[in-house]
This record gives sequence, C-alpha cells and structure tokens, in this order.
Amino acid sequence: MTVPVQVYYGDDLGRYAFGNGHPFGPDRIQAFWEETVKQGLDKLVDVAAPVRCNEQALTRFHDPAYVARVKRQSRSGRGYLDYGDTPAFPGMFEATCYVVGSDLEGLTHAMNGSYPRIFVPIAGLHHARRDNAAGFCVFNDAGILIETLRQVFAVKKVAYVDIDAHHGDGVFYAFESDPDLIIVDIHEDGRFLYPGTGFANETGTGVAQGTKLNIPLPPGADDAVFFRIWPEAEEFLRQGKPEFILLQAGADSIKGDPITDMAFSPQAHGHTANRLCTLADEFCQGRIVAMGGGGYNRTNLALGWNEVLKAMIA
Repeated sequence: MTVPVQVYYGDDLGRYAFGNGHPFGPDRIQAFWEETVKQGLDKLVDVAAPVRCNEQALTRFHDPAYVARVKRQSRSGRGYLDYGDTPAFPGMFEATCYVVGSDLEGLTHAMNGSYPRIFVPIAGLHHARRDNAAGFCVFNDAGILIETLRQVFAVKKVAYVDIDAHHGDGVFYAFESDPDLIIVDIHEDGRFLYPGTGFANETGTGVAQGTKLNIPLPPGADDAVFFRIWPEAEEFLRQGKPEFILLQAGADSIKGDPITDMAFSPQAHGHTANRLCTLADEFCQGRIVAMGGGGYNRTNLALGWNEVLKAMIA
C-alpha cells in the first residue's frame, strides 16, 4: 500500500530562478517533472498547484527590515541581495513567496494527516540568513518551516537533514544554540566549497552542544563513502527522537554537478529519503517534508529528486 504523497508543481514555482543560462535557471522544475512523468510517478502522487504565502509567514524567521528590502528590490529588479551570488530580478518577492507558501501548505497537510509526505522541488533555500540573502537563496524556507512548526503547531523537536553538497549555513547558524533542532548535514568539506563552513567540530553551542552533526566529506566522495557514514547519521537522528522531519535533498552532491565536486549517485538520495520515511513513521506519525534544494546538472536533479519521490511513495 502506498502512502499519500503530495507534490507541488507549476509555473509559479519555476519562476524562482535567475534567468536562462544561470545554474539556478527556470528549466530546473521542468527537468524534474519530465522525468517524473517518464517514470509514471505523476500517477502515484497528488499534484498541487503552488501557493503564495503572506508576509507575516516570512517574518516568523526573517527580520521585517530585510523582507521590506526584498520587496523594494523585487520591484526594480536591480542590484544584488548579497555580495554577488544572489541578483535581484523583477517579481523576485512574489516568486519566493510561492516557494515558502507551497512548503507551508504542505506542512499544514502533513500536520493534519491528509498528506503525511510532502515534496516541493524548488525549495530548500538553506543559505539565506535572517537578515540577508546568500548563495542563490532569498528567503530561507527551511528556517520558516522550523519556526512555523514551533510557533503555529507547537512542535518542539524537529530534525533537519541536509544532503546538498553545500553546508546549510543559513539554517545551522540560525539554530546553532537551539537544543530542540536536530541537524544532520552531509556536505562537501568547507575548505573546498562555498560557504566554507560546517566543520565536524561544529556541534551546536551552549545548551545545544551535541545536537548538530556536521559530516564534511572530501571532494569526490562517492556512494561507498555515503553508505559508510549514513548509519552514524541515522543513529544520531534516532537518539534525538524528532516529532517532525525536514529533508533538504540537494542534487548537487551527485556526480557531474557543474559547481561542486561530490560523486554520489541518485541512489544515495533515495536511500536517505527511504530511511527518513522509516524514522518519520516511527517517531513523527509519518510526517516529513522534503525540499529539492540545489542541483545544477539537470539530469542529476531529475533523477535524484525522483529517487526521493519513489522512496516517499513506497
């Protein structure tokens, strides 16, 4: 028997992009969906249109002054929101609100039990800080989800798992001192890749020390490395006994990505999702939201994200 899975797909999600030819281009969502249809997975999930959030949802995580700045630069479409990675574009504010809103509606469905498993392909913008953008990320939807779980649904223990090649610094440092956010972040060593953070000795601060697990891997780390380190990650999550699981399933950790150096196969993503669904069934009443994250080789993201989808359906 398959578990009900909801997938968000539509043009409004695809508008979160930085132009044709950019690594984070508008064709990413279509590459994913064409593979979904090719594999027949579209017939096994319920497809939902993207949903736009309101401004109040953004300020659960972000400083209001920063939200206002994004709105201003979205109207002009000029300049950068950081030091050169995240250019403004016309309609940027609205496009990002569709990313966040789709996540939040999915979260609501997961919490009320109608769809315990949710996948949002254009999501997982894990570099944005509370007061600025970074690394192609305008609003940190993962951070907003965490704050929403706490503020709206009174869910205390949350697990955030990130297998994107880049360290999820925007999430990590926002909750570095929060003992109730369990983080497992598997990524390329920061000595070789942006943002240069996420070292093994970063385990949380103060009362949260020991609640974060960073696993930096060398360039070229492949499935043999992944399957060797995964049991440690899973045991760490099991010890944390989360009430809800978030997955950032960045496909730029798959071999052949144009801007990273890792060498996982799509099966690593499928295994991660499979095991997290098992943990969600055990600890979280089955509730899990997966976000696509990075991934700039279109074939890789299509295959990797659909491995996640297959695992969620099973």
